[in-house]
Amino acid sequence: MTTMRIGAERAAGGSPSSRRGAGRNRLVGAALIVLSLVSALTCAFVFTSWLPTDGALYREYRAAEVCSVRTVIPASEDCLRELSFTVEGTHKTAKNMRATLLGPRPFGRVVVPFSDSGPTLSGLQKGDRVTATVWRGVVVMVAEGDARQHSADAPRDEPQMTAAVGTFAGLLAALAFMFGAMHLVRPRDPGLFTWRPYGKWLLIVTGATCVVVGLGTVWTGLPWLLVPTVCGVVVAGTAWLLHRDLRLGRANAASRPAQHLSRQAQ
Repeated sequence: MTTMRIGAERAAGGSPSSRRGAGRNRLVGAALIVLSLVSALTCAFVFTSWLPTDGALYREYRAAEVCSVRTVIPASEDCLRELSFTVEGTHKTAKNMRATLLGPRPFGRVVVPFSDSGPTLSGLQKGDRVTATVWRGVVVMVAEGDARQHSADAPRDEPQMTAAVGTFAGLLAALAFMFGAMHLVRPRDPGLFTWRPYGKWLLIVTGATCVVVGLGTVWTGLPWLLVPTVCGVVVAGTAWLLHRDLRLGRANAASRPAQHLSRQAQ
């Protein structure tokens, strides 16, 4: 009876638990393919739209000239205009660095965010008079005496971190496609292409590499083109080494029972 049941299960395509596992793997594979497509679109948006737009905005900001004197000040100008503002209040916590300024019309009450506390924000007190530089309706710099500080809204020449975001999305798309394809092609046994340990470590290495390389190129002023190049090489090398080591480890683990049985037979 047992032999007949095993034969029937094989003819039907395996045991019920095996069929459930294969169906689950197909769903996981389809979800990973969708994630791959979304990540690929995100990568394309970063490198074809976000990065060029930020670069063009920074060049326009650097090329802007001082505004001419006029009695009526428009809300938005392509030139740089310095205006006097009064500090209404400040927030200097790590997660909330901003100053609330009161200025002339048409600006009135303006909330200016900052990425760090110095050198201007740290010394501001309620009632202080400051000089704010406005470009296209946005306060891009605040000055008090000799201290000057760009706001978080000012265009910056830091394409490296933007490239790091796009690189991470591109690498995630490649990894998700690779794992998803293996789950669809081999639903009963995707091999090493599972979350633990292969997928987990690849995701950690990919994220950490993009952050470290992105910040490193920002601090050193290296070109953003190095970000996708270095990150791609590191992740590809890690993927190959991990796959090799895991495959050898699995092969060694599978050979131990056979060796044990041969010793017992002897």
